Amino acid sequence: MLPNTGRLAGCTVFITGASRGIGKAIALKAAKDGANIVIAAKTAQPHSKLLGTIYTAAEEIEAAGGKALPCVVDVRDEQQISDAVQKTVKKFGGIDILVNNASAISLTNTLDTPTKRMDLMMNVNTRGTYLTSKACIPYLKKSKVAHILNISPPLNLNPVWFKEHCAYTIAKYGMSMYVLGMAEEFKGEIAVNALWPKTAIDTAATEMLGGPGIKSQCRKVDIIADAAYSIFQKPKSFTGNFVIDENILKAEGIQNFDIYAVKPGHPLQPDFFLDEYPEAVSKKMESAGAVPEFKEEKPQPQPKPCSGAVEKTFRIVKDSLSDDIVKATQAIYLFELSGEDGGTWFLDLKSKGGNVGYGEPSDQADVVMSMSTDDFVKMFSGKLKPTMAFMSGKLKIKGNMALAIKLEKLMNQMNARL
Repeated sequence: MLPNTGRLAGCTVFITGASRGIGKAIALKAAKDGANIVIAAKTAQPHSKLLGTIYTAAEEIEAAGGKALPCVVDVRDEQQISDAVQKTVKKFGGIDILVNNASAISLTNTLDTPTKRMDLMMNVNTRGTYLTSKACIPYLKKSKVAHILNISPPLNLNPVWFKEHCAYTIAKYGMSMYVLGMAEEFKGEIAVNALWPKTAIDTAATEMLGGPGIKSQCRKVDIIADAAYSIFQKPKSFTGNFVIDENILKAEGIQNFDIYAVKPGHPLQPDFFLDEYPEAVSKKMESAGAVPEFKEEKPQPQPKPCSGAVEKTFRIVKDSLSDDIVKATQAIYLFELSGEDGGTWFLDLKSKGGNVGYGEPSDQADVVMSMSTDDFVKMFSGKLKPTMAFMSGKLKIKGNMALAIKLEKLMNQMNARL
């Protein structure tokens, strides 16, 4: 990991959303240099599902060697932001670095995104970043360090990043557009950059979105903290950049990225918005109540099954079934496949020994999956991960998401034969 240099000693770092996750990790990294950290976040009281408050974060920052100022700040409230900035200047004398980390997320499509949820994302991500930056800029302009860092993605207009969660993408891209504008507006005075992870990062929010199975596919928050620390070392002329964590750390000489993996050697879940992984739109929620409903687009079934790749795939699947697999799965899957060799197929993993077939199952399906025949074959043969297919919109799922994830595990066992 990137060693501390002590260069942030005495610097004042104002971080929104710093009570946990990425924000707190950046705070702790800077605190080891002896920095002053302003924890600007909403969580004054313990959350029922998420650990940490501004006060517990302050204790950790002080223990790491920094000075902490916990401030109750909802970035939607301009007065709370202003009050926190004034407290910061009074206590520490100024502001050297601003990290706009506070964010709201809902990975839902247009019809399934309530107006209140859309407003929340726009107000926290886009508006909140603007208001906090505006309040801090007069003091940043007086600093020799003078950095604004938005935790936001590169601006990628590939439609795949909009189609399943348009409101979230636009709200997040708003943060990135401020990088473009403010980097030019304050050139020579303040460095304004964005930082984004190449892979999913292990945070409580990520686990709520992706379920407990996502953890092993993540990197630790340390990689974002190290990347942010590297950016803070750059001169003011380093501005207007959309930095990817792994790339800047490679430039710093880091070669072994297993040190950042939650489970070294395990395949990693790519993050949003990177063309390097154009099909990885997001990881959906497994936890109860967190799975957005998708409007199911039912393809027209073929009148009869055709002999071809799909039929061959189901034949191999049937040969692979056993009582143990049925006992471990206990679910009925319905596949509505569009294109040549398509139609309606089922996989029954409730009846003794299991069964597959063309048409409707005898009992109601627990999970309905809609996709093209080509993507279906790729998915069962291991060439297309179900998670990737789902998040890129190639696979539509309705029903029990936990059982859908069980099927992914089953497919992994069958890939060698398919």
